[in-house]
Amino acid sequence: MTDNNKPYSNLKATLAIAKAAFRSITRSPSAVVFSLAFPLIFILVFGFIGGGGVSVDVGVAPNSDTSNVIYKALAKMPIVKLYTDLKEDDLNGNLSKGSLDAVIDIKVQNKGWQVTPAITDTNLLSKSPFVVNVQYTNASSKGSIVKSVLTNILTEVNTATYKRITGNPQLLTYAEVKETTIKGRAYKTIDFILPGQLGFSLLSTGVFGTAFVFLSLRVTLVIKRFFATPVQRYSIVLGEAIARISFSLIGALFIILVGHFAFGFTLIHGAVTVVNMLLLSILGIIVFMGFGFVVSSIAKNESSVPPIANIITLPQFLLSGTFFSITAFPTWLQPISRALPLTYLNDALRKVAFEGAGLFDVGHQILIMLIWGVVVYGVAVKTFKWE
Repeated sequence: MTDNNKPYSNLKATLAIAKAAFRSITRSPSAVVFSLAFPLIFILVFGFIGGGGVSVDVGVAPNSDTSNVIYKALAKMPIVKLYTDLKEDDLNGNLSKGSLDAVIDIKVQNKGWQVTPAITDTNLLSKSPFVVNVQYTNASSKGSIVKSVLTNILTEVNTATYKRITGNPQLLTYAEVKETTIKGRAYKTIDFILPGQLGFSLLSTGVFGTAFVFLSLRVTLVIKRFFATPVQRYSIVLGEAIARISFSLIGALFIILVGHFAFGFTLIHGAVTVVNMLLLSILGIIVFMGFGFVVSSIAKNESSVPPIANIITLPQFLLSGTFFSITAFPTWLQPISRALPLTYLNDALRKVAFEGAGLFDVGHQILIMLIWGVVVYGVAVKTFKWE
């Protein structure tokens, strides 16, 4: 016999809805493709092809002389990208992890030396006016490219300078080079790509999955039938959220482990790093589900969900540092990239995985995502329709 006086349990209802929703997600081809297949395909491709085209990233020390001919020649090299706005701590950090291939610091060491035709004193000419301090890192394999570029520039500058002064194409030490190499962990392509693909997976699941599910529940009158039962509205939302978060965490863990064991994705603190990445993933999926609620409220039918959802997801997919660092974008575009929530999730995941940052160390990124969450859910509450 059943006890008719037993109070209705919304907790059990929530778990039952979560269980049914999880089964529905795992049986959905689109959910599996966007959450697992696409990210894995990109990880496999970038894992096998490695670093891509030849280019070098060179940091410029804050007080480096940039008015000399050596710096100007280096700035004109198409394969060299100079970073002039980084502080010393940022330069050292990026160099040690290999996201910078070298750091240069050009100093004036002989102010009395002037390049004029009147100078013929070989003793004076032998004293180089500039010294080029170059730091390399064993975390990058492109140090030899930087060294080759500098050697060619200095050879041309030294020879041209001496010829202009004496008329003879001989070699003059216009600038001497001092080189050092620091130790660091190799920053592999997979260390950049995998967090971006994980962020893409969470964004797709949160926006598309939530939008399709709640629109379908509303259109098919399933929610209306729920209202005929004692189940509370929050149980419906919470049940679907639990299912989507659970599915996303399983997918995230799978992506992280495949990247680590198959391609050497860096997990600096092992299991602790994995846990921190999963906690960030939970925050990400919750924020992105807010966008899904908004889309489900705006869309009139299922065919209108993809265009609206793509307006939200496509700019983030392209501009949030998923494939390329946002520093590679035009200057006018970078502020837009830095305003997107996926940018901060990707950045936090990379810092936690490679640099060993804790959650408090990425507090700025978490705060920005929380602000986005408050704004998005504020809009969702105003626009969401149950029927």
